[in-house]
Amino acid sequence: MTDILDFLAQDARKTVSSGYYQFKEAHRSNERVRLSLRNDIVRCNGNPIISEIKLSSPSKGTIKRDVDVVEVASAMKRGGAIGISILTEPKHFNGSLLNFELVREMVSIPLLMKDFIVSPLQVKAAHQIGADAILLIQALFDRNYCDDSTDQMIKLTHSYNIEVLLEAHTEEEYGRAVRSDADLIGINNRDLKTLSVDLNTTVKILGGHRPNGRLVVSESGISTFRDIRLLKSAGANAYLVGTSVMSDQNIEEKVQELVEA
Repeated sequence: MTDILDFLAQDARKTVSSGYYQFKEAHRSNERVRLSLRNDIVRCNGNPIISEIKLSSPSKGTIKRDVDVVEVASAMKRGGAIGISILTEPKHFNGSLLNFELVREMVSIPLLMKDFIVSPLQVKAAHQIGADAILLIQALFDRNYCDDSTDQMIKLTHSYNIEVLLEAHTEEEYGRAVRSDADLIGINNRDLKTLSVDLNTTVKILGGHRPNGRLVVSESGISTFRDIRLLKSAGANAYLVGTSVMSDQNIEEKVQELVEA
């Protein structure tokens, strides 16, 4: 069986080599004050929802066409999202650095750059487009796809005043992630080897490894208020929701439903 994560990681390296993440001149976003996704999770009075702008994916194909990303992001903010994750991977998720910049110019809540980050060039690009946080994936470091170690990449990211959400899927990955200096620990309910989803991934990991003061974001497969309640009872502190929000006819109401669950 094909390991999807290996396929995505190899393509990520090709995309880096293509020059996609390199800018010829500095962007205005370099000078802006960064926002803190971590602090907004702590301060949130409802359920801290990080809503995701995801136009397509390997598992679902096209999710939404002809999207006004600024309007989508504004609807997410009106619904109560404490942050917005934006896919920038172009080949398999139809992501765009330009879409990120468009949202950054118009929406004033923390933005997470979500990508398959294997190179410092991508971290520099995150800085230039105005990201407040980036996603790093523990498995990519464990499989030696990244140019630097986990600790080096986190240190580099922090040097740009950008926060790190370090994602794990297994108990072993989670154990390594919590020993890092990442600002947030993610548990992906999706197995990136097969793209299968099981919310009990978060339940199982947190049942055997309590967060001990670390903020944990449960990611993937979250659709209903019942899902939020299950993950909250397991010990998750925040929730990254993509497909179910993007697929809904009323994005604002869908985000609000999850925030108030």
